[in-house]
Amino acid sequence: MAPRIVRELTIGQLAQRSGVATSALRFYEERGLISSRRTSGNQRRYPRDMLRRVAFIRVSQNVGMPLGAIHAALERLPEGRTPTKEDWAEVSGYWRRDLDARIRQLSRLRDELTECIGCGCLSLESCMLANPDDICGERGQGPRRLIEEDRDAEPGSAPEGNCAADGYAGCDSR
Repeated sequence: MAPRIVRELTIGQLAQRSGVATSALRFYEERGLISSRRTSGNQRRYPRDMLRRVAFIRVSQNVGMPLGAIHAALERLPEGRTPTKEDWAEVSGYWRRDLDARIRQLSRLRDELTECIGCGCLSLESCMLANPDDICGERGQGPRRLIEEDRDAEPGSAPEGNCAADGYAGCDSR
C-alpha cells in the first residue's frame, strides 16, 4: 500500500516539519501571516503549502525584515497563496534596496560615533549623534535643545548628558 499524502497538518506537525515553535505559529496566525481552518473540535489544520509560507517568513526574518514588511509582502500575493520562487525574487530585490539603505545608515552612524568617542562630550554644535545635520544651528543661537526640552524644568538646572551640565565648558571647539 502506498503511503498516504497528508493534505493538512496539525499545528504540532507544522511545528516539527518547519522547525518553528507552536507558540510562534500561533503568533504568526494572530498577525495574519499564516492561516488555518478549524475542525469541529476547534483544532487548527494547516494546508501543506503553509510549510513554504512559514519558510518564507523565517528566511525573511533571518535577513532582518520586520514582521510588518513580511506581512505586506504576503498581502500582495493573490488570494493569500504561497510565495513562489518568482515571488521571492521580486520581494528580495525590493528588500535588498531596503537593506542597502540600512547598511549605509548604520555605516554613517558608526563613522559618526567614532568621531564622538574622541571627545566624549556629544557636542550639540558638531556631534552628528546629538545634532544630526546641525538641526540645532538652523534654529538660531543659544541653547535651543535646553530651551525646547526643558520648559518645565527648574530655572538654572541643566539636564543630564549635555556639555554644560557635565562641566565640558569648551567641548564644542574641536
